[in-house]
Parts: sequence; structure tokens; C-alpha cells
Amino acid sequence: MKRALLIMAAMAAISAPALADEALAKSKNCMACHAADKKLVGPAYKDVAKKYAGDAKAADMLATKIVKGGSGVWGAIPMPANTQVSDADAKKLAAWVLSLK
Repeated sequence: MKRALLIMAAMAAISAPALADEALAKSKNCMACHAADKKLVGPAYKDVAKKYAGDAKAADMLATKIVKGGSGVWGAIPMPANTQVSDADAKKLAAWVLSLK
């Protein structure tokens, strides 16, 4: 019984940050154009994670794109700047996106 409770607590601790960052993405309207596992207007977050896997500079680059916008990497539709996202929140979002498998 004790072991099962410990396992459940560990699983909750692992998934809590992922859920919190998904909630942050929803609160900042990121999910209007993106989804974790399928392309909408923008790429699926899992595709972004796959593209930048192993790139040490990816988190900072993605955080900058979240705030300032960008174009040309995923097609013709540009990503608009998202001025409602702070630099700290952009870093959290970028780390979350890169953690998706």
C-alpha cells in the first residue's frame, strides 16, 4: 500500500509541471494555433521538440520566437509576436515544448 502511494505521488509530481505549462500555453492563447500532437495553423509541439532535440540553443531561440514572432521555418504562415507573454513565461513554455515526446 505504501509503495503504491509513493508511486502515485511520484507520477503526480512528474506530470504536474507538464500540466501546468500546458495550462500556461492555453492561458496565453498558444493553443489557438498549436496543439501538442497535431498541426493546426502552426506546427505540433511534438514536431518542434523533435526538430530541435539536442540543440543546446533551442530553448532560448524558441523563447525569443514566442515573444517576438517569426517566419519561414514551418511554412508561409508567420507566427505573430505574443507581447502578453513575459520572458520568464516564454522560457517556461519553450522548455515545456522541448520536453514533449
